[in-house]
Amino acid sequence: MKKILQINFNPNRIYGLDILRALAILFVVAGHGEILLPEKRSNFINAFIFDGVSIFFVLSGFLIGGIFIKILESQKLSCSVLLSFWLRRWFRTLPNYFLILIFLLIVNAVFTSGFNIYEYKNYFIFSQNLVSNHPYFFNEAWSLSVEEWFYFLIPILVFIVAKFSNLSTKKALLIIAVGILILVTFFRYYRFHELTTYSESDLDPIFRRQVFTRLDSLMYGVIGAYLSFYHQKFWQQHKKVWLAIGIFIFIIIKLSELNFLEFSQFYKCVFSYSVICFATLLLLPYLSAFKDGKGFVYKCITYISLISYSMYLINLSIVRVWILGNIDWSYVSSINGYLFVGFRYLLFWFLTIFFSILLYKNFEVPMMSVRDKIKSKY
Repeated sequence: MKKILQINFNPNRIYGLDILRALAILFVVAGHGEILLPEKRSNFINAFIFDGVSIFFVLSGFLIGGIFIKILESQKLSCSVLLSFWLRRWFRTLPNYFLILIFLLIVNAVFTSGFNIYEYKNYFIFSQNLVSNHPYFFNEAWSLSVEEWFYFLIPILVFIVAKFSNLSTKKALLIIAVGILILVTFFRYYRFHELTTYSESDLDPIFRRQVFTRLDSLMYGVIGAYLSFYHQKFWQQHKKVWLAIGIFIFIIIKLSELNFLEFSQFYKCVFSYSVICFATLLLLPYLSAFKDGKGFVYKCITYISLISYSMYLINLSIVRVWILGNIDWSYVSSINGYLFVGFRYLLFWFLTIFFSILLYKNFEVPMMSVRDKIKSKY
């Protein structure tokens, strides 16, 4: 068992970013597991949960933006450079995604009456939620669509702007990042004013889970990567101050969610995502400089960070819906209701982590090894 669970750590990892990544996935999984708990306990856990997906978006924008900036600084931007960039990104994200997608399509086709695989073809090109609500099937895939369109569009836009203007790729990247941030925010503003009626249930499908209402979230990370690379002194000079301000904003966000503070519908629909992404950006100067760790907590955080992508793909549709949702719990619940609730919730976490380790070690790592061995002809 120890050998099955053992994962090798890369000593060059940035511990501060691993902390942020681990917290983000723990927030996501805890949020998905709330439905397994009674309302009072669910509300208690929710008091400590933040929007993990928005945190992931900013972190992705920061890391991938940083990689892209280094490419721009070391090579002339060309079609072959873009293809090489996409190849490495897609080898990192797509194998796991398609494995889980195909698995879910098969089990639904076998066990769900009237399920038509052809209706979900858009999932293969991430177009199921471009400007419309994400379907219930493979519910967590909505954020992966946002990320994949980010990987695809940003390099193309930078290439076009740089090629057909007198701007450097450095300036083109900043213009694209700021431009998308402004345009997407304005699009949410337009969406809000087009609503004839509004309820809290509109927030998730209309504003939160569509590609063209959330692309700006990753731009905060890209801007962070730009500042970190080109304005390093400014980035690091007041990192503790930025950290404190970012944490303070997170506290204000949570107080509003717990109804201690009241914000308008306009804010919730248009600017709430911007605020949490900006708060996450403020954490990055300090966390990106926090490189080393040690001890048990360090190992746990790094471990969770490494398997975070697998955890994201597995916890909801596979563990909560297909495994726990198809177990007959009547015998356990008849013995003791508290035992039933506690056991099912702990089993949700155990299975999520256990299967994520298996997926990471036996599929995700081998796919990344293949990626690293490929000598692209581009």
